[in-house]
Amino acid sequence: MCGRYNFDSDDDNLFEILNALNGQVFHTGEIFPTNSAPVLVSRGNSLTPEVMSWGFPQFGGRSGVIINARAETALEKKMFQKAVIERRCVIPSSGFYEWKHDKTKQKFLFTLPEKSALYMAGIFGEFNGAKKYVILTTEPNESIADVHNRMPLVIEKSNLLDWVFNNEAAVKLLHQTPPELIRRAVS
Repeated sequence: MCGRYNFDSDDDNLFEILNALNGQVFHTGEIFPTNSAPVLVSRGNSLTPEVMSWGFPQFGGRSGVIINARAETALEKKMFQKAVIERRCVIPSSGFYEWKHDKTKQKFLFTLPEKSALYMAGIFGEFNGAKKYVILTTEPNESIADVHNRMPLVIEKSNLLDWVFNNEAAVKLLHQTPPELIRRAVS
């Protein structure tokens, strides 16, 4: 599960995204569900940043939002199937947070080693005229398994275009093991 992530506006890779959004209003720093944040979507043959809200609405008017979808089963679920086929996006970040579920409840920031930007696979949809996204999650790799039983589907920068534009490659990426991450305890 990914319940929070970070978008560091001081990061050089992410700063380019800020500039492209021409002063649109969105959150930076720690991003919470329902916050508005930048995502990368297809525009022609390239990826373009767009501001969306994090979380699909619940079914039947229930309160709360759905923030994650399981990558392994997203193509089978009616709520996510069309978005996986037609509306894939990339959520740029400088890392995501998870908490160790023991008596310490230690919070960790997970990042890629020697890279400042971490890209997560997502899907989006439009609900009552507002675009919203969810983050796809997968089984954890060894770098996170002792902290949580799920992790975001991290996409290497070299695979971003394949994730968004190539259906066959995207299906393969849904089942890939994400790269190893490093963690830092934070408060």
